[in-house]
Amino acid sequence: MSRLQLITLDLDNTLWDVEKTIRAAEQDLIFWLQTNAEPAHQIYVSNDLLELREQTLRQHPNLRHDLSRLRIEILSNVMRKAQYKEQEARNLAKAAFEVFFAGRNRVAFFPGALEMLKTLSERYPVYALTNGNADASRTGISPFLKGAISSALVGASKPDPSMFHAALNQAGTSAQYCVHIGDHLHDDIRGADAVGMHSVWVNLQQSERADSDPSPTREVNQLSDIVAAVTAIEASLSA
Repeated sequence: MSRLQLITLDLDNTLWDVEKTIRAAEQDLIFWLQTNAEPAHQIYVSNDLLELREQTLRQHPNLRHDLSRLRIEILSNVMRKAQYKEQEARNLAKAAFEVFFAGRNRVAFFPGALEMLKTLSERYPVYALTNGNADASRTGISPFLKGAISSALVGASKPDPSMFHAALNQAGTSAQYCVHIGDHLHDDIRGADAVGMHSVWVNLQQSERADSDPSPTREVNQLSDIVAAVTAIEASLSA
C-alpha cells in the first residue's frame, strides 16, 4: 500500500496572520528606537526608510532571501545615517532587531492550527517550508516538526524548485509521496506542482481561483479540514 512519507507546510498566513504579527513587531521596534536611539527613530519613521532598504539590497543582493540578516543590515544603515559610529551602529542594529524578532515570533495562531499540526505530526514527518524568518522554536511549533527549510538556508524562495527539493532531500523521499500545504497559489501550489508534489491550498479567505492559477490537489477553507484532505490524498495513492 502506497503511503505518504512527508508533509511540508508553509507558515506565514497558513498557520497565523503574518501581516498582523509584523505590524505588532514593528510597533515594538519603533517604541524601542524612540526610547533608545531617537535619531535613528526619526529616520526609521520617515520616507528615508524605503530608500535605505533599496540601498541595502543594492549593497547586499544576496540577502533578498534572508529576511533576518537583511533587516539587521537595514537597521545598521539607519544607525549610520543617524551618525552613530560603526561599532555602535552595529550594536544598536542587533539590539533593535532582537526586539523586532521577539515580536515577529509572538504569533497568534489561526483557529485549529496547533491541533492540526499535532495530528499531522503523529501520522507523518512534517517539515516547515517557508520564505519567511519565523523561528519554529520561538513560535512553539518545533515539537511538531522533523525539520525546517527556510529561504535563507536555501538561498532561494518558493516557488523555486530548490526549496522543495531541499525538503525532499532532507527527508529522503520522493515528491509523489509528499503533500505540501500552503496559502499562496503561486509560491506554494505552483511550486509544489512543478516538482511533482501533491498540494493542499489553505484558502481561509475563500478567494476565487482564476483560470490561469494552478490547481491544488485539494482545497480547504479552514485548518480543521486539512487532516481530512491529506487523508484523502493518501487514499488516492493506493486506489
